Amino acid sequence: MGRPSIRSIARASRGKFRCLRPRLGTAIVGLRFLIAFAIPPLAFAQEAHPAAPAMTTEESAFLGENDAAMTKMMNDMAAKPTGDIDRDFVAMMTPHHQGAIEMAVIELRYGKNEQLRRIAQEIIVDQMQEIAAMKLAIGEKADSTTPAPTQPAPATTTSEHRHPGMQMDMPMDTKK
Repeated sequence: MGRPSIRSIARASRGKFRCLRPRLGTAIVGLRFLIAFAIPPLAFAQEAHPAAPAMTTEESAFLGENDAAMTKMMNDMAAKPTGDIDRDFVAMMTPHHQGAIEMAVIELRYGKNEQLRRIAQEIIVDQMQEIAAMKLAIGEKADSTTPAPTQPAPATTTSEHRHPGMQMDMPMDTKK
């Protein structure tokens, strides 16, 4: 007796599996399920996503400077505890306030919204005052002569600058 052929197996199984053969109605229902589950993922995959606007050179510079200011602030805030809670507080809050000043300066450099630019100017003044107040509270000298970061440094005066007809009252040992 030889191996049964595929045709002989198919003939023998026709009668046994007749109830399992799909009919036209079953095929249509199956096709509907296939379409219902296959089409939505294909449709969503083809959906166009809006492209992010191209980053300008100015935006890139703003983000780079802001990221640098944030990184510096976070690193400087990680002050080593000294055992003096008040000094530790000032040591951590000073870089925090300085970071706010640096971010406000960046806003002034790149920002266009006049209301936000005014707020940035106020932040600079307020944060500088708070840094000074905290330093004074723990007995440290406040840097009250430091110009705001958006202002030019004050011009230095020299003793060589003279106006005709004016005499400077300086001790003799300081004159050249």
